[in-house]
Amino acid sequence: MVGKPLIAGIVAEFNPLHSGHASLIRKVREAGCDAVVVVMSGNFVQRGEPALFYKWPRARAALACGADLVLELPLPWAAAGAERFALGAVSILSALGCVGALAFGSENGDAAGLQRAAKAVCSPALRPLLRKKLASGIPFAAAREDAVRELFGGETADLLREPNNILGIEYCKALDRLGSPMRPLAFLRSGSPHDAGGAPDEGEFASSSQIRELILNGRPFSRLVPPEAGEIYRREMDAGRAPALLKRAETAVLAKMRCMSRGDFRSLPDVSEGLENRIYESARAAVSLEDLYARIKSKRYPLARVRRIVLSAFLGLTADFPRLPPYLRLLGFSEKGRRILNTAKKTASLPIAANVSDILSLDKTADNVFELENRATDLYSLCTPCAEPCGLEMTCACWERKYLFGYSDKRNKL
Repeated sequence: MVGKPLIAGIVAEFNPLHSGHASLIRKVREAGCDAVVVVMSGNFVQRGEPALFYKWPRARAALACGADLVLELPLPWAAAGAERFALGAVSILSALGCVGALAFGSENGDAAGLQRAAKAVCSPALRPLLRKKLASGIPFAAAREDAVRELFGGETADLLREPNNILGIEYCKALDRLGSPMRPLAFLRSGSPHDAGGAPDEGEFASSSQIRELILNGRPFSRLVPPEAGEIYRREMDAGRAPALLKRAETAVLAKMRCMSRGDFRSLPDVSEGLENRIYESARAAVSLEDLYARIKSKRYPLARVRRIVLSAFLGLTADFPRLPPYLRLLGFSEKGRRILNTAKKTASLPIAANVSDILSLDKTADNVFELENRATDLYSLCTPCAEPCGLEMTCACWERKYLFGYSDKRNKL
């Protein structure tokens, strides 16, 4: 690779980390990158659900499978739509000041094509046509694809049909918006489609959705994940810390929403155009989470957006959080990751936090983001088979490949 970067960044949820993810990390190294930094969602993910496993064992699995440094994507960006998710994650990698490339898998594997699509969806010429199509009642995704097709042609519009292409486009948009020097490295995604259910085809990498389905149904999944990760997941499940399900906190979610006003719902992310009225009436009538989702969901408001709104209501996440993450929080690192951190101490544009005390010594914005994270982790615990007392955020620190600095309780000892 000409002008190859020494350090590459990857954005991931690792919910859970599977063989396809491990393959991407290997491909990044084979492309000439000497180290891999991962920005990973915390305890809640973009689907508006808890991750199956706590963020700390997911970070350990990432390190065991080839990552060198794992940083947390805080909740306001981890549980957001694709645009805000990508902007938050890319800003963290950029803020390190030493990452030269942003690597990701996509259905087309062509960074140049995704960059062209990013410019197309940001084009001022697109806005009036998009507004016209939205006014006709077409969902946003379909309206944007139709508008891009009319103005920029079918080849570019077709990229907006596949989930990993869409996320790759959002990464490219974020790089432009932030003026980041990182360059995108797109790798052809192989394996089952993003949200595929059932069993993967022979020889294919399973998707995270397929593995989650197996885990939740109590079926064998070890052959579909790297052995190092599988061992970590199994320990968490044996200890009663996984898998996490929002259904376990269903009564708490419904109770919280029944106590909220129309104004409370109006303050949530992604709530506009009077949607708070629909949510308010649905919350008063629904008797289960699935019932609630079904009452709010519509052609205009897809299920993923509805789940994120409900999760935001439960966790107390409002729309007034900052545009970008205010700190770089470590979840784990290898020996090579330690060297990256030594470099980042000179190049980073945001404070690096290895411990909670590092965050609490920062400004009010950082305090507010961490307080939200702290509360979310306390509520996440209610979603696990064996709930823990509050305070895990205060006691579980980052993990180095050689040592464990968290889960000090003897029941949790590795």
